[in-house]
Amino acid sequence: MKKIGIFFGTDTGNTENIANIIKKKLSNYDIKIFDISNATIKDIEQYQNIIFGIPTWYYGEIQCDWNDFIPNLKKINFKGKKIALFGCGDQEDYSEYFCDALYYIYKIIKKRKGECVGKWSTSGYNFTASKSLLNEKYFLGLIIDEDRQPEQTLKRVNKWVEQIIVEFR
Repeated sequence: MKKIGIFFGTDTGNTENIANIIKKKLSNYDIKIFDISNATIKDIEQYQNIIFGIPTWYYGEIQCDWNDFIPNLKKINFKGKKIALFGCGDQEDYSEYFCDALYYIYKIIKKRKGECVGKWSTSGYNFTASKSLLNEKYFLGLIIDEDRQPEQTLKRVNKWVEQIIVEFR
C-alpha cells in the first residue's frame, strides 16, 4: 500500500487523540501525522492515501485551524488520491449540526477531483441533523463523539481502520 498521511485540527485534543489512535492502528504502514496548523500544500500533495480529521464546533462550524487552511485546500488537485474523513462532534448539545464540518471538507475534495472513502454507518448515533450524511444510512466518514459515547471510540476506530485499509488499495 502507498504511504498514508494523517492531517488533523484540534482545539481540545480529542481529534488529535483519535488521529494518534488511527496512526497506531496503521503502524504496519508507512504513515506520518500532521497538525493541519503546521501543514503545507506540499505535505498533503505527497500522499495518495490521506486521512483528514475535522472536529465540528458549536453550530456546525469548522475548527479554526482547518478554517485557516481552506484556501490552501482549494488549491490542491486531489485527482488520483483517496481521502478518508473522520470527525469529532457532540450529538446531544449540537444535535442539529452533528459533525457538519466533514461536509465542507468533503465538498472541496470532490470539487478538486478526489475520491472519498471510509463512509460510516449512522447506526448507534442519536442526532437530529447532519450535513455530513452521504445518505440516511451513512456518514461521509467516521464519526466520533467523545462527549457522549467515549466507550464506543476504540471499537469504532478499529472497525473503520480495517475498512479504509481495504479501500485505500
